[in-house]
Amino acid sequence: MASIDVSTGMTLEYDIRGEGEPILFVMGLAGQLIDYEEEFVDLFVAEGHQAIRFDNRDVGLSTQTDWEPPSQNRSIFSMLARRPLKGVGYTVEDMAADAAALLEALGIESAHIVGVSMGGMITQAMAINHPSKVKSICSIMSNTGDRKNGGIAFSLMRKLGRRPEPTLDNFVDLSVTTFEAISGEHFDDETHRKQAHEGMTRSFTPEGVARQTAAIGGSPNRTKRLRNVTVPALVIHGLQDPLVKPTGGIATAQAIPGSRLLMFGDMGHDLPRPRWHEIRDAILQNIGRV
Repeated sequence: MASIDVSTGMTLEYDIRGEGEPILFVMGLAGQLIDYEEEFVDLFVAEGHQAIRFDNRDVGLSTQTDWEPPSQNRSIFSMLARRPLKGVGYTVEDMAADAAALLEALGIESAHIVGVSMGGMITQAMAINHPSKVKSICSIMSNTGDRKNGGIAFSLMRKLGRRPEPTLDNFVDLSVTTFEAISGEHFDDETHRKQAHEGMTRSFTPEGVARQTAAIGGSPNRTKRLRNVTVPALVIHGLQDPLVKPTGGIATAQAIPGSRLLMFGDMGHDLPRPRWHEIRDAILQNIGRV
């Protein structure tokens, strides 16, 4: 792993595995590059691709910004009212600019982009705003930002709203409880507990996560602009997803001309290990459409 300064003013921590045609893996809200497990990205390396993982701004070892995010109550009200959140320091579009700048700084002309959750939003924004950097896209468990589709289940919103503030003492338990609530039937408590502890040890940035959350809430609807995307697009979603309901994936696929939609009945807001090979094969098939 290494860090690099990019043209957006951020310093981004990144990791490159393998050689060949590059695939940029973009992580979601609060996710660090290590949350794309090595075993998963190595499935693509084994097929002759170069896998690039990186920490988005405000998580992991990348730049931490310092603006004050809106309160949790304001964020929740904005979601319920289906209105853009005001007073945010950056948006998903700015994070997409980071990702495009990372490719530029690494000397990579263009890449295939794969993003999960917020990373799917960033992937969509890259295809819209930085088309020359994008060969194909895969948007996983995400939405278009239209605030009508792919919202959070109300029961889950209530549960998350009652969570205590994360601390070094309670972080691992909170993470396990949260991911158990949003994941599908293949969730493994012990495995996630180890991953959460590794992530906390590497970087603990609750303020950064609050800023990323606000960035999502303050980002514009991408639906109309997605209709101009011409690269091959794959949309993957889990039918058990309560954090970004399956309508988000359906709306994304409907917005992008010629896109393909793949939905798994046993997947929630996670990448279930039993589905890894099918997900890889679908992504590689989409790449083959270029």
